[in-house]
This record gives sequence, structure tokens and C-alpha cells, in this order.
Amino acid sequence: MVGKLLKRSSWTDIIISIVFVTFGVLLIVKPEETLGAISMILGIVFIAMGVLKLLEYYTSKTKEDLLLTTALIAVIFGVIVLFASGTITTLFKIIVGMWIIGAGVMDLQTTLIWKEVKSPYWTMAVLFSLLMILAGMIIIIVENIVPTIIGVIIVIYGILDIIDRLIFIKKVDNYTKH
Repeated sequence: MVGKLLKRSSWTDIIISIVFVTFGVLLIVKPEETLGAISMILGIVFIAMGVLKLLEYYTSKTKEDLLLTTALIAVIFGVIVLFASGTITTLFKIIVGMWIIGAGVMDLQTTLIWKEVKSPYWTMAVLFSLLMILAGMIIIIVENIVPTIIGVIIVIYGILDIIDRLIFIKKVDNYTKH
């Protein structure tokens, strides 16, 4: 039961990471055009994430309040981003950086589980998590960071998160047995 929920949640995260990789590639290929559309893209990403999390909440047998709260905040934030594009565009690097840092911290928490079950996956998971946190910090801290560099960091984050989730899905049965 727990294994199914964890796997379903990981597939949702993989879809979100694919959206981030796509966004990063757009920043690399067409940085100027993409910057003009950042608010729309971020708004859609947050709304999509919220809708996916809402679907996950309503289709799961156990109702997690945190999942519902996260879903609603993501949808509300997405709508705000869509309608306040001028202001949000200037804050986009902070939003993306915080998202990546948050994902890295949550993944770091998951690595503690892998350490407890003495999984060889633990070391790689810690490395991926720390790289994600570092990438988010670079996006936020470095002033006048070129959109192309942000795109590269976002692509790396997305790929690392996809790999991390796929390994997690494969190993989740070992965790749930302990």
C-alpha cells in the first residue's frame, strides 16, 4: 500500500521534472523569447503540479493533508503568476531557485530512509540532493546570471531528479519491506 503511494508520487514528480527540463531547454535555445513567456510557463507549471497533486490526493486511499495543501498552494500561486507577469518575471530566478532547493532538501530527507535500510543507493542520492541544492543556490545568489546558464542548471536539475525518482521507484519495495 505504502509502496504504491510512493511510486505514484514519484511518477508525478517525474512528469514535473520533464516540464522543468523542457523549460530549461527553451531557456538555452531561445533565451530572449523565453524570458518574455516566463510568467506564463511558470504559472502553467505550478497549476499543472497542483492539479497532478490534487488528482493524486483524490485518487489515493489515504488522504494526506500536506498533499492537499501543497496542491492548493501550487494552483493558487500558478494563477497569481499568470496574472502578475510583469512583477513575477523579475522574481523568476528566485522562484525557480527556491523550487530546486526545496526539491533537493526533500530528496535529502528521503536519503535518510535509504541510509537506515543500508541501501547502496544512499550515497548517490545524497550527491544528487546536494547538487540540486547547490544548483538552486547558484540561481538565486549569482547576480545577472545569464538565462542560458539558468536553463542549463534547470536541465541538470530535471535530469538528476528524473534519475533519482526512477531509482527510488525501483528501490521502494526494498524500503517498504523494512
